[in-house]
Amino acid sequence: MAPYIEFRDVSKAFGDNVVLEHVSFDVLTGETVCILGRSGVGKSVSLHNIMGFLKPDSGRVIVAGEDITDYTEDQLERIRKKVTMVFQNGALFDSLTVGENVAFPLRENQDLDEEQIYQIVDGLLQMVGVQQMRDLLPSDLSTGMKRSVAIARALAARPECVLYDEPTTMVDPLMAQLLGDLIKRLKIQLNLTSIVVTHDMRLAKKLADRVVFLYEAKAIFFGTYTEMEKS
Repeated sequence: MAPYIEFRDVSKAFGDNVVLEHVSFDVLTGETVCILGRSGVGKSVSLHNIMGFLKPDSGRVIVAGEDITDYTEDQLERIRKKVTMVFQNGALFDSLTVGENVAFPLRENQDLDEEQIYQIVDGLLQMVGVQQMRDLLPSDLSTGMKRSVAIARALAARPECVLYDEPTTMVDPLMAQLLGDLIKRLKIQLNLTSIVVTHDMRLAKKLADRVVFLYEAKAIFFGTYTEMEKS
């Protein structure tokens, strides 16, 4: 099976702060890889390099068979229709309802009439279990519910790959379990390739086909969760 995403000897620093140092890993098509490590070791920076929000100082980033390292913003827009990201804070528009938030990428990027958009949004909200919250504002939702809505919005583009940045941080244990179950179900149901940044070992054990463990800017382990436990 071909890699969908490849990090090839990627390094990234912000001034004197080296965040990634010669990091290499790949994510196979249809696979879920969890990136583990304490805060500040480059987990989220890795996702931002994959999305093209940041560019590596050295090394190459391959996404969907394309070397995106030197891509322009226009070229990256095409990649971002294939790969979407669920941000840690949800990144929902405060002034838009849940339904309008999920509809936003549909109105921006696809030639659909309002009835089609309504039906797609309804299906996405039902898929993530928040269809009854369609007319609420983000301020009316718990942190966990905001994450579910953010996942629905990420799926609106019908991506091939979804990147999740700390999906269970700042939620209670029950919601963390529900979000983990949702991510796992969506991977199977939609045949998604996924990367999950987390410090939640239980989530990683549930989701990961393989894990990358970052420590002091380096990938010190890349393999299955079982192999990591034994190492």
